[in-house]
Amino acid sequence: MQKRLRILTFATAGAVICTAGFIPSVSQAAGNGDREEKGSYAETHGLTADDVKNINALNESALPPSAGPSFRAPGSTDDRETPPAEPLERMPDAYRAYGGRATTVINNYIRKWQQVYSHRDGKKQQMTEEQREKLSYGCVGVTWVNSGPYPANKLAFAFFDENKYKNDLKNTSPRRDETRAEFEGRIAKDSFDEGKGFKRARDVASLLNKALESAHDEGTYIDNLKTELTNSNDALLHEDSRSNFYSALRNTPSFKERDGGNYDPSRMKAVIYSKHFWSGQNQQGPSDKRKYGDPDAFRPDQRTGLVDMSKDRSIPRSPANPGESWVNFDYGWFGAQTEADADKTVWTHGDHYHSPNSGLGPMHVYESKFRNWSAGYADFDRGTYMITFIPKSWNTAPAKVLQGWP
Repeated sequence: MQKRLRILTFATAGAVICTAGFIPSVSQAAGNGDREEKGSYAETHGLTADDVKNINALNESALPPSAGPSFRAPGSTDDRETPPAEPLERMPDAYRAYGGRATTVINNYIRKWQQVYSHRDGKKQQMTEEQREKLSYGCVGVTWVNSGPYPANKLAFAFFDENKYKNDLKNTSPRRDETRAEFEGRIAKDSFDEGKGFKRARDVASLLNKALESAHDEGTYIDNLKTELTNSNDALLHEDSRSNFYSALRNTPSFKERDGGNYDPSRMKAVIYSKHFWSGQNQQGPSDKRKYGDPDAFRPDQRTGLVDMSKDRSIPRSPANPGESWVNFDYGWFGAQTEADADKTVWTHGDHYHSPNSGLGPMHVYESKFRNWSAGYADFDRGTYMITFIPKSWNTAPAKVLQGWP
């Protein structure tokens, strides 16, 4: 990619989201073999190789030490800026919408956040400087500012169709000029169904919220949870007592805070966000898996749907050809929406970190329908749906999200 100056305005943002106009159906986006997918993140957003290098470095610096490598890419620059404060009572302008996605500039998202997502005990809050600084990281910043303390990415769910995977390996052949490793990686990617993975996360979150309702201590919460799992005949009942499934609430920082849960489970609620990432992260493994995906990596447990994320280090896909440049992950915030139809749900995410005075340009915030979100990019071959906990007094996860704020 040749480096070029770009000024990312609403007009160019409208052009960017036009690439999302060729979005497949939910089932296709979720993992059917011959689906039409979006290209690379860099191509879609008009980014140079240097831009991607800086984005990945900033993404890594936003992660907690246990979730990613604590280094910066050589030659990367941190020209990220914290957006200015917005008046609490200023209403947001309408977003620009096209093809299942609405887009706006970061300042306008702050205004919407203050009107819709900021409430604490029913009162609107102005986004603080600390929150605006977190938001400025881009896609990960949107999830970060809504989840409170950085989400740990541990309670993750997905769906992998084992029969489809085996049948496709047996009954289909590599495409023309496709290596065996590339073929196996593609078949594995196409065997994941994001629609079913999302549904699994929603079903589990519903059970967790029922268990939280009347539990004023952790022991009662666990007892309630096991009762709910028994009544629904859910395989999670048989998770080890030390499993993150049972310890997730305890390990949520806001659960311990006085103005959060204050160790009272009934003051918390389970909410959802999503992460797209690349499977080939084993830097000691074969290079082909880092280029084309690791068919065995980050598969969910077939009984529970749980994904072991302990080996996720947010390492991007390795280039297979000159000029390729891949982003290391993408986050989308869902919250606690109650819309039953997955494709009518709204996922909030961003294009890149906020750098209005560089060639990269200002950050834009997207509100995408599920089929748009789940279609992903060529940069990613895994999509997991995470459950985390936030205090009920927070409204960063409203039941109804109005896309685009007309």
